[in-house]
Amino acid sequence: MAVAVLSSSISCSTTSIISLNHKHNRSKFSAFTLSLRFPLRPINLLHVCTPPHQEDSLSIDKSSLVVDETTAEDQLWAAAVLRVRSFHQFDPDSFGVPDHKKHLAEREFEAMKERIAGKRKEFRTVACINATLPLSQISSVSEELCAECKFTDDGEDRVVVGTLDLNQCYRLPDEITGKKPEGIGGDFARAYLSNVCVAKELHRNGLGYEIVAKSKLVAQGWGISDLYVHVAFDNEPAKKLYMKNGFIFENDEPAWHARFLDRPRRILLWIGLPGTKDL
Repeated sequence: MAVAVLSSSISCSTTSIISLNHKHNRSKFSAFTLSLRFPLRPINLLHVCTPPHQEDSLSIDKSSLVVDETTAEDQLWAAAVLRVRSFHQFDPDSFGVPDHKKHLAEREFEAMKERIAGKRKEFRTVACINATLPLSQISSVSEELCAECKFTDDGEDRVVVGTLDLNQCYRLPDEITGKKPEGIGGDFARAYLSNVCVAKELHRNGLGYEIVAKSKLVAQGWGISDLYVHVAFDNEPAKKLYMKNGFIFENDEPAWHARFLDRPRRILLWIGLPGTKDL
């Protein structure tokens, strides 16, 4: 769904206003007033984000990079926080920003757990795939990233620096549907990528390529023959990333549909995984 290199300076797929039911009795702001001060977009499976140009990204040692799927709750939480950092803009001077960021992360965290546990009926199988690095390697880059996206694995502190969802399903809600494979059983053999993002501090290190490549391997293990991703029509970095991973154009969203959903128009990219008749 989204390019694998994202930042908090973005253009996202779904525009909405989120009202906050805060508990600060001393506040003079109503929930409606707060909603106007936070013109934010909710985390869901359908985000398409456009990264800015990054000149000063840190070069990393990929020998310590781990890219794998996870069900560990502390790592899922770190991934949820990274998605909030990537898919939302926050005015630091606005009221209640920390509480609102926490609320968004909690909502995504619970949704991730439900999808992975098979509790969302529109999905057959969902995996969260993360790219992680040792805290010691990037501690000097961003204290915020390390503090917010840290988890512990076998006694080592690591940081989630990239994440995506791999979704085995016939279609994603509110999205144009892939055409392959045709006929009965398409929901077993078709999958979509979504919620793809990389920490803005580490853009231009190939992390997006790594997590997409890993998702292809996981999908093959599930028996997926056709893998799809939606990307904003004008998101050139995303299109380059996916084409580098072998994706090609299949379809584009009607302009009226994008206007109806109040989001950027997107295109649908496809790749046939090894073992399909299309390769």
